[in-house]
Amino acid sequence: MRATSSTDGGASQAAPGGEGGAPSPWRTLTALLRPRRRPLAVAALWSLVEGAPALSSGLLVAAAVDRGFLAGRFAAGLGWLALLGGTLLVRAVAIRRMFPALAAVVEPLRDDLVRAVVTTTVDRAATGGRAPDGAAVARLTQQVETLRSLMSAMLRSGRELGVSLVAALAGLLLLSPPAAAIVAGPVIVALVVFARLLRLIAVRQRDLLLAGEILTAGATPILAGLRDVAAGGAQAQAEQDLRALVAAQAAATRALARAGTGKRLVLTLGAHVPLIGLLLAAPPLIERGQLTAGEVVGAVTYLSTGLGPALRSLMGTVGSWGVSLAVTLRRISESIAPAPEPPARPGPMAVPAVHDLQMDGLTFAYSPRAAPVVRELSLTIGEGTHLAVVGPSGIGKSTLAMLLTGLQAPTAGEVRLGGLPLATIPESHLRTVMALVPQEAYVFAGTVRENLAYLCPEDASGSDAGDEWLWAAVAAVGADALVERLGGLDGTIEEPSTLSAGERQLITLARTYASPARIVILDEATCHLDPAAEERAERAFATRGTTLMVIAHRISSAARADSVLLIDGTSAVVGAHLELITRSPLYADLVGHWQDDTTYEHQAAI
Repeated sequence: MRATSSTDGGASQAAPGGEGGAPSPWRTLTALLRPRRRPLAVAALWSLVEGAPALSSGLLVAAAVDRGFLAGRFAAGLGWLALLGGTLLVRAVAIRRMFPALAAVVEPLRDDLVRAVVTTTVDRAATGGRAPDGAAVARLTQQVETLRSLMSAMLRSGRELGVSLVAALAGLLLLSPPAAAIVAGPVIVALVVFARLLRLIAVRQRDLLLAGEILTAGATPILAGLRDVAAGGAQAQAEQDLRALVAAQAAATRALARAGTGKRLVLTLGAHVPLIGLLLAAPPLIERGQLTAGEVVGAVTYLSTGLGPALRSLMGTVGSWGVSLAVTLRRISESIAPAPEPPARPGPMAVPAVHDLQMDGLTFAYSPRAAPVVRELSLTIGEGTHLAVVGPSGIGKSTLAMLLTGLQAPTAGEVRLGGLPLATIPESHLRTVMALVPQEAYVFAGTVRENLAYLCPEDASGSDAGDEWLWAAVAAVGADALVERLGGLDGTIEEPSTLSAGERQLITLARTYASPARIVILDEATCHLDPAAEERAERAFATRGTTLMVIAHRISSAARADSVLLIDGTSAVVGAHLELITRSPLYADLVGHWQDDTTYEHQAAI
């Protein structure tokens, strides 16, 4: 038996459906908005009406000054201002009529996104293309709701921003081309700087989003397995892992905040510099007759009530909400992209003559951006070998069991059975020769015989020879007293929940022993049994000629195995129990905690 593992320094693995394989996020958004073209058109129409004050404000103010107050026509000046007030009333009516149309766009969008994410996740799990990753819950809840809120904000504020900015620039050009020329230079420079800044902000926003997903994917198994963490003495490592994940998210947050400080420079260039430049240039232009006092006041009106607020909204809306919308939309687009077709099974189906397991560069990550939980593992498990797998909780032991049985597709690398890739072996044969027994034992309502013979060939169930074999399996794993109490093989289990967790595990172990499986993986399948019952069950499988792989939760399981595989997320080491105590500080530490816990339990029992 050999095992090697190498690390890539924490670099995440690319996966199908990532940036290269996902559709454009804007194409996804277009597809989502296409069924709502009518309310979008209605909203756009009322937006044009809403822009009337932004377009006419400077012109009306200039007319009030030049043709009214400065001309000695006070009533005319008030009339022009009253006309400006009328445009504000029109704007209020337009906003009121527009919001129902926006609601008809935004609210169904969330339902479509949830439906798309759920459908894609279920389809991938059903077809085995790519299993749901650890961030699926975040995408389904936080990211979908975030996208809905951002779309709502962008349609409300972004629409108003675009209308106000275009209307102010157009009105300024109509009012005074010289004033428009003074303003245009700094505004163009500000927009160019802002476009470059957006790229950096988008990168930092995406980093923060992925850091949140990685934190979710990494913290969930640790928090769910706190009992195992304590039992294995891995509290320090679990705390270290969580601190690293939290620190990475905090660093991403700080980087985004630093990138956002550049927006102040853009605001100064686009809003303050044009106003100062216009006021400095106004006196000589007025003296040469190129500007009037009213036009100066009107231009200032456009800058202070139109262009300035529009640029501030540009910084806050596009620079924050818009970037978040683009990044979140891209991430969801990756999630709902059609799963790649599973690779065609190479060559004809074949049945292996032997049942040794080989892994070559086996790698698996639950998320395209998450660090792999199994990394470049190369391992050979000979037929009939008794192997114990140990390591801190959440490090990937159960994931390895799923990969070895073909229930989970690897991100990279390959698993072979008897020299044949799992993909070339008929599914029926794999499920016959391989058995994975999880911690939560499954017992169904029915007779004891039906529960025990569930994995046996149909022609072996109910015959005298079959019953004799079932009794032999029951006795081998130490479940005979339980079966007799239940009424023998013909006894009925009416409600499985009336059995204790340990009794359900005994029935599951007997069922697996009675099956034709040549490779048995016990994923903490004896955790509810006492040490003596656990030893009896494990020795039964070991002496049966079965390849036995035990994900250990007691030191005794590792001590009686032929070899021990220690995994820590970045490396894998194989050796005998006593050998690893001297070779591996991590294994020695785990053994020490196990022994301390065993001593404590023994003293408590006494």
